[in-house]
Amino acid sequence: MSQPELRICLDDDDLDASLRLDARRGLTSRPKHLPMRLHYDGRGSALFGELTRQPEYYQTRSERAVLRDRAADIAAALGTGPVSVVELGAGRAEKIRPVLDALTAAGRLDAFWPFDVAEGEVRDVLLELATAYPDAYLGGIVGDFTRHLAHLPDHHDTRLVAFLGGTFGNFAAPERAQFLADLREALRPGDRFLLGADLVKDPEVILGAYHDAAGVTAEFNRNVLHVLNHRLDADFEPDHFEHVAVWDSGAETVDMRLRAMKPMAVDVAGLGLDVEFTVGEEIRTGISVKFRPAELEADLRAAGFEPSASWTDEHGYMGVFLAEAV
Repeated sequence: MSQPELRICLDDDDLDASLRLDARRGLTSRPKHLPMRLHYDGRGSALFGELTRQPEYYQTRSERAVLRDRAADIAAALGTGPVSVVELGAGRAEKIRPVLDALTAAGRLDAFWPFDVAEGEVRDVLLELATAYPDAYLGGIVGDFTRHLAHLPDHHDTRLVAFLGGTFGNFAAPERAQFLADLREALRPGDRFLLGADLVKDPEVILGAYHDAAGVTAEFNRNVLHVLNHRLDADFEPDHFEHVAVWDSGAETVDMRLRAMKPMAVDVAGLGLDVEFTVGEEIRTGISVKFRPAELEADLRAAGFEPSASWTDEHGYMGVFLAEAV
């Protein structure tokens, strides 16, 4: 068996430089902010995996139901020829597997490429998938999908780029527009985009996912401070920051924050930076936009995609949208 192809677009030095830039910029801003991606070190990824198993966290469960129940429909909507699949933010490539299985059953899975920032995880999942999909060409991309979409593989059959898990909602509106424009530029007419999105619903259902009874979301949110302590030799006291998640009904967005519970002076030694916090001062640690289908489809059209199909779970909590590059 030949070794899977690996395209490495960034390394540990790139990740370290990005962390330093994000932390310095965010901690010296007013109000303070840190990007969602800083949560996902090894501990953060494990906490997120635990979070997805909490009864209040509908997102993963609902999207998996859509992909499981409608995988054959998704495969059929891609036409009749061979398909090469790229999954952005693939992780363990668990989300996309029902679609890969449906394409395999139809004899149409030509290639699969997980795209993620963690080289070790990309390598591990490729080894695992070699057994599950022995007839497909396997390759991996180690990169940041906000910067490295130009490195998508240039297979001649239909390419399907999947972006699942609701991560699209972690982008602010200008970032979403830029991402869609960059993706469209990287694709050929006829290539497809499969997008998972968290839909607008009862705010109590939405907020329940960010205030689970076991407190996993709170610990996941505070993990960003553990990352800064570990990576930048900071001395944050994570237990003295309160997890806050607020529903903004106007923007239809959950705003995640960490609120200082006492005055603090934090030494971020790795940046040579002292950061002061007053009681009640907040760090914005991420957003999660909830979408209305018609508005999302309008954004896709504005970027050069034509929506062709969509599916939801039985409750209408999560949507999976298929669009074609035109």
